[in-house]
Amino acid sequence: MIGNERHGLIGIIGNDLLRHGKLPLLLLIAVLVSAVLVVTTTHQTRRLTAEREQMVLEKDALDIEWRNLILEENALGDHSRVESIATEKLQMQHVDPSQENIVVQP
Repeated sequence: MIGNERHGLIGIIGNDLLRHGKLPLLLLIAVLVSAVLVVTTTHQTRRLTAEREQMVLEKDALDIEWRNLILEENALGDHSRVESIATEKLQMQHVDPSQENIVVQP
């Protein structure tokens, strides 16, 4: 009895696809591969965007620190400028407090 043979549905579909549906099977595989690539690319783009945002914040913090250091350098530079003017133009000298002899003039 030939009619009593039982074939699995998956086997029948697989054989039919391989025999008659090679192009649709190929297109299905291409769609699945492209979908996985789209998801992967989207994930990498979001990760890189977040990383870029973090780097921009770090750059802003470093810029602020740099400006503060320049201001501090300028402030400290003003003291040395005043000291050099006092030494050169007014002939003032720096006095060491431990070596100081106090002379009181009447």
